[in-house]
Amino acid sequence: METSDLLKRVRQIEIKTRGLSNNIFAGQYHSAFKGKGMSFSEVREYQYGDDVRDIDWNVTARYNKPFVKVFEEERELTVMLLIDVSNSLDFGTVRQLKKDMVTEIAATLAFSAIQNNDKIGVIFFSDRIEKFIPPKKGRKHILYIIRELLDFKPESKRTDIKMAVEYLTNVIKKRCTTFMMSDFIDENDFRNALTIANRKHDIVAIQVYDRRMADLPDVGLMKVRDAETGHEQWIDTSSRALRRAHNDWWKQRQGVLNETFTKSNVDSVSIRTDQDYVKSLLNLFAKRN
Repeated sequence: METSDLLKRVRQIEIKTRGLSNNIFAGQYHSAFKGKGMSFSEVREYQYGDDVRDIDWNVTARYNKPFVKVFEEERELTVMLLIDVSNSLDFGTVRQLKKDMVTEIAATLAFSAIQNNDKIGVIFFSDRIEKFIPPKKGRKHILYIIRELLDFKPESKRTDIKMAVEYLTNVIKKRCTTFMMSDFIDENDFRNALTIANRKHDIVAIQVYDRRMADLPDVGLMKVRDAETGHEQWIDTSSRALRRAHNDWWKQRQGVLNETFTKSNVDSVSIRTDQDYVKSLLNLFAKRN
């Protein structure tokens, strides 16, 4: 993409997504993703009913009477965007490509984060870690992230969600809120890695998919190609049995994915590329309040 075209697209994304975060998501984001950590604030004299585990023994010994530590909730969050950049995201049949919707959602969440005075970082992944952008604050940092979202070229075509989640667990030491954005087309099991990561962090899964993943159109012979492996084959979409089998496969696959999120205690939402992601995100935020 030419520099002038890239800057124009960055500006378009900024205008749209910053407006959404300012006018629609401000309150919902703040209440849905409150600071989860606790920081030390002060000490005070022990009162009946206080947790004995909060006693500050150094101060207690000094004054010869019990004092307890008082903690307050940390309002500032670290937000990570864990973004799938494998080739399967470079697909769309209706309104836009899956990767374009991921870019808009990521930018909207990024502007919501800085409005809440949160740090935000990004991990781009395929079947390897393609790029890690450490968490920082500020509009300049957000615009850099948007430029990367629009123009990033991954080295690999494939997907490994387990590897990406394990990397997140290892590289981010402080508890964070992570929005994991992918179509989740990955035949490997990542439930255990996701469960472990969600114990340390607060993970939210956002699935972006195209309607043709669920329903094949009746257009006769069609040549299909796997974007990640390059495998090609002809299929006869006029066959009702084939279209039904494809839809059954999708339902079964979605059932396994939803079970993975449920058993990992991860909040999730699925958004189709021809649907309005604003409503879906608002519903997600409301579910967490």
